[in-house]
Amino acid sequence: MILSNEELKKIYCGAYSFEETEDGYLRAYQYSKAQMDYFEKAFDFWYDRCMATTGKTIEISTEATKLSFDYKIIWKGSDDSFELMTDGLISDIRYVKDMKDEGKVTFDLKEGKKDIVIYLPVDATVLIKNFEIDSKYEPLSKGEKVLWLGDSITQGYGPLRSSQTYVAVANRILGYDILNQGIGGYIYDDKSLMKMEGYDPVKIIVAMGTNQYKDGTAMVEDYYKTLTGIYGNEIPILCITPIWRGDHPDEFDIFTSFCDGVKKIASSYKNVTVIDGFEMVPHLEEYYLDNLHPNCLGAEVYGRNLVEKIRQIGF
Repeated sequence: MILSNEELKKIYCGAYSFEETEDGYLRAYQYSKAQMDYFEKAFDFWYDRCMATTGKTIEISTEATKLSFDYKIIWKGSDDSFELMTDGLISDIRYVKDMKDEGKVTFDLKEGKKDIVIYLPVDATVLIKNFEIDSKYEPLSKGEKVLWLGDSITQGYGPLRSSQTYVAVANRILGYDILNQGIGGYIYDDKSLMKMEGYDPVKIIVAMGTNQYKDGTAMVEDYYKTLTGIYGNEIPILCITPIWRGDHPDEFDIFTSFCDGVKKIASSYKNVTVIDGFEMVPHLEEYYLDNLHPNCLGAEVYGRNLVEKIRQIGF
């Protein structure tokens, strides 16, 4: 059976809103229109990435043996992947670099009932339609609604694998209902923080700052003031300070001083808990794509260490 776009929406996770294009594709957004309008005026680099299929998945339980869908890639930042996870294990990977900008993806599935998650590319904008499956299915249940704010590391650049971002790794264990608002190059910029109509997260995670460590912490102060002004001072907020980076060793003292400033500001709010990003990923180039963005290994370690810390602090 071929799902209508309305049916597809019910198993499409990680979206704030949807739009159907003139040629019948379903497009998903993680930001409100007002937020995207701001990015368009502020910086093209942010605007392109705010509409990517970051953190978006299709999640079902089924006895089907085959599924497929038509796709169209309308923007591409870097080449990551479409991935199939079956009962918690990645079972198929289609790399964007080997695919045409428009086509069809078909996955053969093992027999019997299983849980299926399809990871869409995180650093590209992908539209889909004509989702076809040869058996009945049910949506997978999701946990707490969590808004995840961040920069390129949160968006998922580095592993070049959509299922291997640190957010994806962590959430395979945590099971949150995530809205991933990570954007490459982003900073603590309170102008992008706006009340999103109809969206009320239970928790918020903030992980950024590495793109502005030479600029002081005034914008960090403004950010947490605005964030708590919108969502209140009771909602649990987790601040992850910038993780280690080794690309500019001559500026390391400036960087660590900035990280200390972020800790001080964030921890001054009663509902904000701070995690030291330096404890998340080993300080070795083997764990990074470029001594800044964690690679597959670094993201795996980051995600798992984050889960352990979240459990320790009871967030």
